[in-house]
Amino acid sequence: MKTSFNDKTRDGIKDLLARVVSNDLAVANVANADFAQAVSVPLRETLLSGDIINGIYTPEDFRTNPDVRYPLDLLTPGDEAEFKAFVVPNQGEIPHARLEGDYLTIPTYNIGNGIDLDLQFIKDANWPVIRRALQIFEAGFVKKMNDDGWQCIISAANDRNVIVYDGNATQGQFTPRLITLLQNYMRRNGGGNSATLNRSRVTDVYMSPEAHMDIRAWGLDLVPDAVRTQIYYAKEGSQDLINIFGVNLHALDEFGVNQEYQNYWTNTLSGSLATQNDVEIGIALDQNNQDFVMPIREDLQVFEDNTVHRRGDFSVYGRFRGGFAVLDSRRTLILSL
Repeated sequence: MKTSFNDKTRDGIKDLLARVVSNDLAVANVANADFAQAVSVPLRETLLSGDIINGIYTPEDFRTNPDVRYPLDLLTPGDEAEFKAFVVPNQGEIPHARLEGDYLTIPTYNIGNGIDLDLQFIKDANWPVIRRALQIFEAGFVKKMNDDGWQCIISAANDRNVIVYDGNATQGQFTPRLITLLQNYMRRNGGGNSATLNRSRVTDVYMSPEAHMDIRAWGLDLVPDAVRTQIYYAKEGSQDLINIFGVNLHALDEFGVNQEYQNYWTNTLSGSLATQNDVEIGIALDQNNQDFVMPIREDLQVFEDNTVHRRGDFSVYGRFRGGFAVLDSRRTLILSL
């Protein structure tokens, strides 16, 4: 059973680091392997649980199956009306309606990261410095996965080309009416009818912290005084600020004017806001149907590079193979505010 650094005592950590920098190459090689093994456990747990993509994507195991494909519905969205019953004469053949299935292949790719430390630095440094180096190593994977996951979502929403905005709102204002508009747009453009069981509905909205804090500035023209009082006294993260009309609200620092994901949508995808008065976008998702998937071809593996010991270095590197996909873009909407 592997042990992580969290399972080691401070003396045990010192002993491991002392063996890493040992002048005995055989001892150092064994210690390097122990070091990499100790790192791999908390890293794997962190990477698979994600960070700001946590709860959105469903990790799926394709480690033993090199063919990463998902079957598509026998019925193409938009063609539902072509498959319906007819009135037939007493004598006559019932019409044929042939169904053919297809599948979606998702490419996966390698994600790698590594850190190199001077052996003398390790020998002189205390444990918090070593722990910080490992946090940097971990953060490289987390950052890459966050960006790839969210760029996939934003691209799917942009490709759907449905942008929802509140024409009565002031510049950059997030309003309760915008939530109801999102709910109606998701319902009207998600397929099915009123009795469809798995039809799309908005479960989560992601926006900038500035837009999220507009909730505290809502006036009597938007919500009643009793609601304003609850919001006024609510602590950050309370239900009064994160759930409205049954929709979960999330503030992400990467959204907002001149922020990373806003710039990706504007500069890379050439997206434009709904009106000249709007300043930023947000994303609405339906997370009920697990249409956001993360196929995993290879788990994260952490290795030590014992070939650099000769020159006085210690090196750890890792590799992970996976991918991201939005199987149905009808589960996404862009809000402009």
